[in-house]
Amino acid sequence: MATTSPLKKSPPYAAVNKHLTAARASIRRYGLPALLLFLPVFLFLLALGLGRYPITIADVGRVLLSPLFPGVADHVDQTAALLVLRIRLPRALAALLIGASLASTGAAFQGIFKNPLVDSNILGVTSGAGFGAALALLLLAPAWLVQTSAFFFGLLAVSLAFFGSRLYHSAPILVLTLMGILVGSLFGSLTSLLKYVADPLDALPAITFWLLGSLASVTWRSIPALLLITAVGALFLWLVRWRLNVLSLGEAEAATLGMNPTRLKLAIIVTATLMTAVAVSISGVIGWVGLVIPHAGRILVGPDHKRLIPATLSLGASFLLLIDLIARTLLPGEVPLGVLTGLIGVPILIVLLRRNRTGW
Repeated sequence: MATTSPLKKSPPYAAVNKHLTAARASIRRYGLPALLLFLPVFLFLLALGLGRYPITIADVGRVLLSPLFPGVADHVDQTAALLVLRIRLPRALAALLIGASLASTGAAFQGIFKNPLVDSNILGVTSGAGFGAALALLLLAPAWLVQTSAFFFGLLAVSLAFFGSRLYHSAPILVLTLMGILVGSLFGSLTSLLKYVADPLDALPAITFWLLGSLASVTWRSIPALLLITAVGALFLWLVRWRLNVLSLGEAEAATLGMNPTRLKLAIIVTATLMTAVAVSISGVIGWVGLVIPHAGRILVGPDHKRLIPATLSLGASFLLLIDLIARTLLPGEVPLGVLTGLIGVPILIVLLRRNRTGW
C-alpha cells in the first residue's frame, strides 16, 4: 500500500507545491492563449525572411509597410522587396490558411463522427482533387486550370458520396462515411490509371510531384478564393464550436436540447468539405495535418471544442508554416510537403496518442 512521504506533508513542501500549482494555472490561463496568438505571427514573419536569399526581419517589416508608406523601404534592396511581396508573401499566406483549414476541419470531423482517427479527407475530397489535378496535368493545362480542376473534382467526389448516401434511409452519417471511403477509393484508382498512361518523361513527374504536395506554384491569383472560403468556413466553425460539444454527446442528447443534429452535421460537413477542397486544389495532397493537429490541440487545451477549434486554427497554421519553411530550406531542392508532414507527423501522433489522457 502506497504511503505519503513525511516530506510531502511538511509545511514548506505544501507551500512550494501551492505556488507551483498557481504558476501552472497562470501559464495555462494567460501564457497559452498568448502563445497560440503570436506563434503563427512569428512563424509568418520568419517565413518571409528565411530562404536562399535571407532578409532581416526589420527589412521584411519595412517591405510589408511600403504599400502604405512608400518611403519606408527606400533603402531596402529591390530584389529583397520583390522577393517578399511577389514570392514569399503569397506562399506564406497560403501555408497559414491551408494549415488552419486542414487542422480545424479535422477537429470538426473528429467531433461529429466521434472518431479520433478521421481527418478532413474522410469523404474522398482529396482523392477527387488528386484525380482532377492529374487529369489537367495529363492534358498539359496551365496552373490555374489545374487548381480549378482539382477543386471541381474534389467537390464532385463529395457530391457523389452525399447523393449515394441518400439512396439509403438509415444511419445517414454512417452511410455517408462509407460512401466517402468508396468514392475516395474509386478516384484513387482512376488517378493510378492516369499515372499509368501518362508520359513518363513529362506528365508523370508533374502528377507525382503535385500528389506529394507543394506550395511552390502559389501566386497572388491563388489567394482570393482560398482566403474567402477559409475565412467564412473558419468563422462558421467558430460560431458552432459549442454545438460540436453537444453533438459529441450523441444525437438524442442534441435533439433534447432543441437542435437538429442531422442538419447541423450536414452543414458542418459541407463547410469543411469546401475548405478542404480549396486547400487541396492549391497545395496538392498534404496528409497528417488534419489528424495530428487536433490531437496536439487536445493536449494543450482539452477536448472542449470552444477552445479546441481556435487552438487548431493557430496550431495548424503554425505547423504548415514551419513545414513549408523546412521544405524550401533543408535541401538544395525543394522537399514535397506531403513527405515532410508524414515523416514528422507520424512520430508526433505516436507520442500524442501515448500521452493523451484528456479524452477526445
